[in-house]
Parts: sequence; structure tokens; C-alpha cells
Amino acid sequence: MAERHNTIVCTFDPTSPRITAYDIHVWIQVLRIPEHTFSMIQIYGTKRQVYIKLIDNAYVKALLRGTNGQAEYKHQNGVLSIVNIAIAWMGTKRVGITNLPPEVKEHAIRAALTPFATVLAVIEEMWPKTYIYIKYRMEFVKSR
Repeated sequence: MAERHNTIVCTFDPTSPRITAYDIHVWIQVLRIPEHTFSMIQIYGTKRQVYIKLIDNAYVKALLRGTNGQAEYKHQNGVLSIVNIAIAWMGTKRVGITNLPPEVKEHAIRAALTPFATVLAVIEEMWPKTYIYIKYRMEFVKSR
């Protein structure tokens, strides 16, 4: 399982306008992040989040110290948003495994996946009769 390194997540107020590419460009200027210090930007529009991957953890710490985890952003239409800034992590992930034979039991799935992550739950789901297999759903937390 992967981990996020040197990445911050900026979560805009959920009632704020949708985030545009222009907004992100201006937001990076508001944060005073020099262009040479970040390597990637990822947008999660429905959650009003922007992930910014920095090249070094020192930049992450400096940014969090400088903002105290929060900043304001004024959108193009004049709406002011409070933006929470935090270190990004992988969080809980749901994984579906299909086409397992019924003989594969929960303890076997847990044993196989435990070296990679902490398994929170294994849920056996029955699909409609048009499908001939059982689907298991797992929830994980951050990798070890």
C-alpha cells in the first residue's frame, strides 16, 4: 500500500464555489509556495480539496507553521473561503475483491492483507442471482 509523502491537502469551505484551475494558480501564490518547491498538484473537486506535493518535508513544515493550518482565499466572484491546510495521508480505503470462491473465509483474507495494512472490516456481500460469485469488501487504514 502506498503512503503520501511531503503532501499537504487544502480543504476549501464546502459551501464555497467550485475550484477552478485559475483558483489553484492564485491559491499557490496566496500560500507563497515557490514554483521550484512543488512537484505535483491534484484536485479533488467534489470535496473542494487541492493536494500539493512538495519536494521536501521542510517545505511542508514551513508552510504549516506559516499558516497555522488555515488561510483565507477570495474567489473570482468575491466569495471569501476559509481553507484548512493539513498533512495529507492515505486514509481509509475500500477495496473490492470479486470472483472469490465461497471457500475463502474472512480469516484467510485478513491474513493475506495484514502485512500491507490494518484490515478494519471484511464484509461479505451477496450480489443478485444473475451473478454467480460472492464479493467481499474490505476497509483499510494507513499502511504499516
